[in-house]
Amino acid sequence: MMTCKDTSMPEDVTITKGTCFALFAYDVGLSINLTDAEQRIIAGAERGRLRHKTRAPQYFEYRPAPLRLVQEGSVFDISRYQASPMIEVMAYDFGAVTITYRFSLDGPFDRLLELSGALYENERLLTESRARVEQLVRALGPAIERPAIAEDVEDYILFSIESSVPETPPLWMSHETDLAQILRAERTPFSEQEVADAVSCRISFGQEDAAIIDWHSAVLFGKEMDDVRAVLEFANVELLEMRILDEQLDRALDEGYEALTRKPRRLSLPGSHEKDMTHIAQLQVDSALIFERVTNTLKLLGDQYLARVYRLASQRFHLEAWDASILRKLQTLESIYSKMSDRAGTRRMEVLEWIIIILIALSIAVSFLPLNQH
Repeated sequence: MMTCKDTSMPEDVTITKGTCFALFAYDVGLSINLTDAEQRIIAGAERGRLRHKTRAPQYFEYRPAPLRLVQEGSVFDISRYQASPMIEVMAYDFGAVTITYRFSLDGPFDRLLELSGALYENERLLTESRARVEQLVRALGPAIERPAIAEDVEDYILFSIESSVPETPPLWMSHETDLAQILRAERTPFSEQEVADAVSCRISFGQEDAAIIDWHSAVLFGKEMDDVRAVLEFANVELLEMRILDEQLDRALDEGYEALTRKPRRLSLPGSHEKDMTHIAQLQVDSALIFERVTNTLKLLGDQYLARVYRLASQRFHLEAWDASILRKLQTLESIYSKMSDRAGTRRMEVLEWIIIILIALSIAVSFLPLNQH
């Protein structure tokens, strides 16, 4: 039987320093030429880099590094918390963009539940972030290959708490019930099993920090947690790309199956199926290329702590299941293409056989024709 630690509120806790990050990830096209994009928007742009908890090899980086932009926005309140006028934009080479809003955290810890609920699929931020993405796509122009903003958006909330009073016992050990409700934006009292599940993905580097990761949000405790935030932001972007890629492959499979089962015309000529085959091949190559770009962008082999953070996020977002589904569909698409290719080859052989038969018949017929005599 599962049991939880002390879940009561022994005393009021006040956050003295913290930040809430509201992330909105969008897919804007097949790919982004980051060098071209940086040249088009020079002011306020810098390439993203991760800071490490410990010394890490040089190859622990984004490959290639995303483009980071800082834009000015309006100041507004959500659930008694004020948004910062500075909005961060991250553009990735595989065609994804993340818009990040910041809210300064201070005051009673239990007020975070209200903020978490207010940020859950917040219509104002969804509308505002999409408008910013549309503006960015227009500004980048040809730097984006096949520009098209997808309808799907993946939002994620990060609560980063640097300090609070009292400092002991640590919040992540003494307030699990409250953390579980904040993580899932749920006011309904949880069972012990639900609380245990919500806070189960927890990791710490030192004794004074912790990261608790869930599917809707994460709560970070400690200072200099930007590297953890960057990993979680990338995992959220990866989840978006996997979802969109999975949907694209579903459509590709439907189109491939339709082309495969379509009855050929009686008088169809060799090459009449080339258009369908070329289309399926293009879908297959595009999907495989996006999959490789997304899964190979962030290298964490040089930092075991951040690698564990990424594995926990992958577990919560079910990224391995998405990867397996995509690989399976890519294999099915390859099978459909092979069958179409085999059928086209068989059709060509049949036509060649008929041509040979006709030529033989003509040669025989010619041999019986009377020769012209002068």
